[in-house]
Amino acid sequence: MRDTRLLYMRHLRVTLRARVAVVFGVLQPLLYLLLFGPLLTRLSGVRGFGDHDAWQVFVPGVLVQLVLLSAGYVGFGLIADLRAGVVDRLRVTPVSRVALLLGLVLRDTTVLAVQAVLLLAAGVALGLRAPVAGLAVGAALVLLLAVGVASLSYLLALVTRREDGFAPLLGAVVLPLMLLSGMLLPMSMAPGWLDVVSHFTPFRYVVDAVRAAFVGDYASVAVAEGAAVTAVLVVVSVALGTRRFLRENA
Repeated sequence: MRDTRLLYMRHLRVTLRARVAVVFGVLQPLLYLLLFGPLLTRLSGVRGFGDHDAWQVFVPGVLVQLVLLSAGYVGFGLIADLRAGVVDRLRVTPVSRVALLLGLVLRDTTVLAVQAVLLLAAGVALGLRAPVAGLAVGAALVLLLAVGVASLSYLLALVTRREDGFAPLLGAVVLPLMLLSGMLLPMSMAPGWLDVVSHFTPFRYVVDAVRAAFVGDYASVAVAEGAAVTAVLVVVSVALGTRRFLRENA
């Protein structure tokens, strides 16, 4: 725990020196809110939206998209550290090898928490109305998801070790996840076959869970499924990422 805290604070200090990058990290999801969200405001009553406000459907999807676009690409930083010898220098210290991963992941989750608050504030300004408890539940799921996605990103970076291998592989994974999870539009609006395929995407369950939380339906099956899928994803991804770090630093 001590090593994790020390590494977390070190990485956080480095990040705070580039605060502009934190703000620009939320720019693309924010543009979706500003330029795409208003197109959905007349869709109340349409299948998939039901009687809910369009912002209650759209903002949760954009939050999960933020996780993919922010936490999903953190591996680029690790590749740069590998090339610069930063990881090698840490290897000769007595620091816990598990802390090497957790310090990075917790830093990334903290940055994403700030970005999520900015995104939610923009959503409220545009017309999002959701119970405070629902916002808290949704944010908790999103932050837990960020832990899992960041861990997988670092795992992929350690496997590929080069930007020209990491970028295309990540791009091939992120785009289908975005389209099949129903981030932009509910998958209940999709043809039957596409809806069935989307159920094999773990992010669909997280998006549905956050949407249910935003309308105050905390005891729904969607929230339970989303929480379970997120927990499994976090445990598996952190375990795989930790195992890879241990092998790298053996």
